[in-house]
Amino acid sequence: MAQSVGIKDVARAAGVSVGTVSNVINRPDTVAGETRGRVLAAIDRLGYVRSESARQLRAGRSRIMGLLVLDMGNPFFVDVARGAERAARAAGLGVMVCNSAQNAAEEAEYLALFAEQRVRGVLLTPADATGRNIDAFRRHDIPFVLVDRVSEGTTECSVSVDDVTGGALAVRHLVDAGHRSLAYVSGPPGLNQVRDRRTGALQALAEAGLGPGALRELPTERLDVAAGRDAGARLLGLADRPTAVFCANDLLALGVLQALYAAGVVVPDDLAIVGYDDIEFAAAAAVPLTSVRQPAVTLGSLAAELLLEETEQGEGTQPHEHRRVVLQPELVVRRSSLTAR
Repeated sequence: MAQSVGIKDVARAAGVSVGTVSNVINRPDTVAGETRGRVLAAIDRLGYVRSESARQLRAGRSRIMGLLVLDMGNPFFVDVARGAERAARAAGLGVMVCNSAQNAAEEAEYLALFAEQRVRGVLLTPADATGRNIDAFRRHDIPFVLVDRVSEGTTECSVSVDDVTGGALAVRHLVDAGHRSLAYVSGPPGLNQVRDRRTGALQALAEAGLGPGALRELPTERLDVAAGRDAGARLLGLADRPTAVFCANDLLALGVLQALYAAGVVVPDDLAIVGYDDIEFAAAAAVPLTSVRQPAVTLGSLAAELLLEETEQGEGTQPHEHRRVVLQPELVVRRSSLTAR
């Protein structure tokens, strides 16, 4: 393996000091023309490439922002990443995107990597419901912003969507269509988003004079299409099958739709479906999917802007004030729920 060329090698080849090479690289106007030319010729001859990471560590100002999401297989988080990248690039920064895969241990490993790399700051959608990973990361004194999660019990900034309202929008729509027996395909119970959407669903049922028994919950270990297909099979096996199902995200809803289609159940005539996120595939499904839209790109860009605001504080400036930003969802109605009971 070829040995990397360092600044000392350049200095030796050009017959100058390491400080002179550094000046040529960082402050070329301070070096005499003949000396500067000799150093540049040595750089070209040796193929020296400046270590940007080392320079950033010396300056204490990394140009990398970390982004750790629950599932990069979910188009919702792809859109969050796109929004974060847009804001970061406008500020001259790059984004290191990592995927915890909804696994607390993997989340801890990536947070340790961010600390090791001394990133400028981190955008984080937590997978660890206990908060231990966040507590451990906080010791590194690297700013972070919670994304798609309200900063309850913490002082950090957060950008989230009002999932209680979102759950209420979904179930209110189904109740208004005449449904009185519903299922909730919910996902891992440790996720705040899953719990909040259920809370909203129960609120909408209470408004209609229906008790919590009108909503049967079908939990899943993951928030993906395969978990949705499994939940759909369980739904089909219920003796007293509900007439409508609300899913905690669109991937679950698409999996449920696949299971129902394979069993010959007609959507929405036999069973109505509402998803959550309004990913691009929702409108393109075999039966276009009604969904609660989250402004994912805006979520990512606002979170990045809050992080930049905090990390760009300098001497003589006003102290950064942590803020909790809550965005509002909206219901997008398509054919999967358009049937009157």
